[in-house]
Amino acid sequence: MGKVLCFGEILLRYSMGENFPQEQDLNSYIGGAESNVAMALAKWDIPVRYCTAMPDNFLSDKIISFYNEKGIDTSSIVKSGERIGSYYLNQGADVKNAGVIYDRNYSSFSDLTSSSLNWDEIFKDVTWFHFTAISPALNARVASICEEALIVASNKGITISLDLNFREKLWKYGSEPIAVMPKLAKYANVIMGNIWAADKMLGIRICTQVTDNATDAQLVEQGEISSKAILNQYPNCHTVANTFRFSEGQGVKYFTTLYQENHFYKSKTLYTMKTIDKVGTGDCFMAGLIYGITTKEQPQKILDFATRAAFQKLFLKGDSTNSKSEEIKKLIHQDE
Repeated sequence: MGKVLCFGEILLRYSMGENFPQEQDLNSYIGGAESNVAMALAKWDIPVRYCTAMPDNFLSDKIISFYNEKGIDTSSIVKSGERIGSYYLNQGADVKNAGVIYDRNYSSFSDLTSSSLNWDEIFKDVTWFHFTAISPALNARVASICEEALIVASNKGITISLDLNFREKLWKYGSEPIAVMPKLAKYANVIMGNIWAADKMLGIRICTQVTDNATDAQLVEQGEISSKAILNQYPNCHTVANTFRFSEGQGVKYFTTLYQENHFYKSKTLYTMKTIDKVGTGDCFMAGLIYGITTKEQPQKILDFATRAAFQKLFLKGDSTNSKSEEIKKLIHQDE
């Protein structure tokens, strides 16, 4: 197989400890949804290239060296602009938490221009292109760049995956997601997200009976309805996955679904009473889908691997997983 290309903004995440600023325990992590996917795939021995933008300085050089050490191809990283974007989130909180603070305006990635990117060169030896709804949320220019990449990838016959990450605080440049995402989603072969993101970004409506108090059975049924609607609306799409993660007291309940080849699959429902870091679980799930599809696993095995990988990420500090594929498969066998 060729390489998986992940395109999106690198971010630095800053997390305050419980006693900040009395104790100046502000930790930093390398993140960004597409970076997290690339990190997971490299850990699982899938050839992967990461395309982003960073300023030309010593911090970027150290981060690029780190990516290279992890086995990620960094040849398509653009050196431009003045700064790496960042966000602030307390340790253990969800990135969708109302308390998240983004500091991404005028970052190297958000200031990218089409002239900085040679897509024919970037897509060399690439058979899979992954992007997320976070990039087109930054500004109209980046949304247009995403569309340019999708047109080139589609013309080259490259498999395209889309993660419908909805970040309400990012859509501030005058366009609603529903006005942008459908024209990008039409190129995707694999779409991952959840029923609420599909409603908000693609106009795939949720049934009225699916309320905040919906049962798991109702949510699973809606997952199948939404998946079929996406496949009907976007003929290029052959696989749809949904994640369902809910806080229950101090713990988390997690399950997922997959629709592929006219069959609908559900994962086991997993529970934990304690988590370490919720950031990056969806990215880990997306990486698991790519891993399972590219290694030609059966649909249920694809879903089980992606689900267990994402659930395991809840117990790992940082934005990306460091679990090996063998470790995840062992956990799946223990669950059986």
